[in-house]
Amino acid sequence: MRCLRLLQQARRNGIKYAAAIAAIFLVATTCPAQSKPEKAATPAEQQPGLALTQELNKYPGLLPEFGQLLAKLQNNVQFPAPRSESRLLPLLPASTMSYIAFPNYGDAANQALQVLRQELQDSAVLRDWWHHGDMATGGAKIEETLEKFYQLHQYLGDEIVVSGAMEGQNAKFLAVAEIRKPGLKKFLEQLVTEYGGESKAGVRVLDLQELATAKDKNPEELTLVVRPDFILVAENVAALRSFSTALDVRSQEFASIAFGRRVAQEYQGGVTVLGGADLQKIMNQTSPGSKQSAEFQRSGFADMKYLIWEHKGEGTQSFSQGELSFTGPRRGSASWLAKPAPLGSLDFVSPDAMMAGAVVLTSLSQIFDDVKELGGPSSADPFAAIAGGEKALNLSVKDDLLNQLGGELTIELDTITPRQPAWKAMFSVRDTARLQKTLNTLLAVTQIQTEHVDDPGGAYSTVRIPSQNPVELAYTFVDGYLIIASSRDGLAEAVRLHRSGGSLAKSPKFLAARPPGHSPDASALFYEDPLRMVALQMQRLAPDLAQSLAQASSVASPAVVYLYGDETAIREASSSGAFDVGGILVVAAIAIPNLLRSRMAANEASAVGSLRSLNTAQITYEATYPKKGFTPNLATLGQDSRGANFQSPDHASFLDDTLVNQTCAGDAWCTRSGYHFRVTASCKQHVCTEYIVVATPVDNNTGTRSFCSTSEGVVRWKKSAPLTSPPTVAECKSWQVLQ
Repeated sequence: MRCLRLLQQARRNGIKYAAAIAAIFLVATTCPAQSKPEKAATPAEQQPGLALTQELNKYPGLLPEFGQLLAKLQNNVQFPAPRSESRLLPLLPASTMSYIAFPNYGDAANQALQVLRQELQDSAVLRDWWHHGDMATGGAKIEETLEKFYQLHQYLGDEIVVSGAMEGQNAKFLAVAEIRKPGLKKFLEQLVTEYGGESKAGVRVLDLQELATAKDKNPEELTLVVRPDFILVAENVAALRSFSTALDVRSQEFASIAFGRRVAQEYQGGVTVLGGADLQKIMNQTSPGSKQSAEFQRSGFADMKYLIWEHKGEGTQSFSQGELSFTGPRRGSASWLAKPAPLGSLDFVSPDAMMAGAVVLTSLSQIFDDVKELGGPSSADPFAAIAGGEKALNLSVKDDLLNQLGGELTIELDTITPRQPAWKAMFSVRDTARLQKTLNTLLAVTQIQTEHVDDPGGAYSTVRIPSQNPVELAYTFVDGYLIIASSRDGLAEAVRLHRSGGSLAKSPKFLAARPPGHSPDASALFYEDPLRMVALQMQRLAPDLAQSLAQASSVASPAVVYLYGDETAIREASSSGAFDVGGILVVAAIAIPNLLRSRMAANEASAVGSLRSLNTAQITYEATYPKKGFTPNLATLGQDSRGANFQSPDHASFLDDTLVNQTCAGDAWCTRSGYHFRVTASCKQHVCTEYIVVATPVDNNTGTRSFCSTSEGVVRWKKSAPLTSPPTVAECKSWQVLQ
């Protein structure tokens, strides 16, 4: 499946000839290795570039055949048409917090397979390479995967939906699709038997009768329920049973809630892939009974409401759009992205740029103030240093620097060579003379060598920054913009492009990549030439192929993503198949509960490990200082302020400062990896004969269980809100033993 995804991505990118050839060749030569048993790597396997060269020399004429194959895939494979409604959406439970729906790609996979097989039949060199060497196994597996994928989807309806919800602090998912012909259960059982191995890959397939009596066995086990009308997939049998019951009465739960109605609204214009997340519900569910941190509240991102993303594709045309909405007007750092405006700085960007990004920000001085407020006390020293510098120089960072910049910023990257990367930065300027004066003052104080040059192209300044490898920068002011470049030649080129109209903003490939129906005025923009990025990675592997990729970049479609800042939302639009920030954001939002659960699990595992270390330290302390018994606090187990060599009953140096330190004396808690730790002891006549060590989450976002242990050394746990005081020894021994 990984190979199929890579092939599909190459197709969507519109890569042709040498570019596509290299992409497909890389896919084909790396996929076979996945099915091989581990063994010592050959020199060619250790150096992919060498393997490519050897294969190309062995099969001359292979590259043009790859180009022919890709062209036919582009022209002959038809992807599913957009859907204007969903029969599955209304059936989901009201607890749904995330939603993703995609079409049945079975026919497209079959079309791709037929194109591949026809090309193998028509091309002797392609057929020879496909059926010999490593590809003798790998090629057959690619064909088999496409065939099985097609067969599976022949049983399914036009849409597959995956929803996510929270059960306490645990994320749960549920997938559903319609069934359009009988026999799916038997087919799935054959797949599990054939590919699951002895463990059956942790998958079991049930019908309705088996579901009625089924029980959860392994929490990681995936359960598939095949009904006469739907197939359901989840990790939890109880959830499947509940959802199946709701299907019997055709419950309309999800369609009746606000998030469900918002998602359903997107179908009206037709969608191919649709995703969404109810961010308010996710944030509230993952922080039950407590508000988010004060910093997060001040940032304005606590006001996030929904994240919606959709992709439309029909024939060879496709585009996507997304929306991050807020419960009210954007505020704090969430409001830093300004309203859409003309991006004049793009007129300085080269059409051959590898990557470029532009953004329009609100008041930079206000952003400066927001950063100071968000930073809190820990950031006091840096800002105090700035204030001292302002006084010494008789300058104001806000008035003399930030307020003189207009808020539009563009960064261009042309090459990433280690010694001399080529880049440019463009800033809009309100008062050129005042900003130049500020720069002159700063350069004079730092005693950085500056050279001013006047030539027919304009007035340039070169700054040499001393270091082990001295850095040279050049800057100038042109038509309300400050232009900074990594070299004087790069600076001169930016000015020439601006004046001649030959910049990226005017180039045909950039204009063709703009999403239809959206304004060129934007709040932010991201541009990438995917082929040049691939060529850069290929440079050290196969220089010949890298050169071909770079030469082919003129025919490859670039990735262009626009962002638009509205009063209560940030919207995204892109016509690029290779990169789409909206899709990434939706996947990230849907993954939030799982990421939280993974982080909590890691925190809990760390807490248990720390408890065991504390048990060992207590036993060691009791053996070392029998007149003291066990220690009554964590600080005693830590190091003396003079170092680990100064051991004493008061500072035993059994544990380092990452777990215990001098602040953990008395009733204070130590903190590590999202958990608070504390030790108490039962003492008589200054001898402690029993102790309890406890670990409790810092808050509901860092863990769901508290742990404790006593002198018996057994770790126990209890699911509860974070503790404010440790339990007694008797209470600890009533908790559940950790297996």
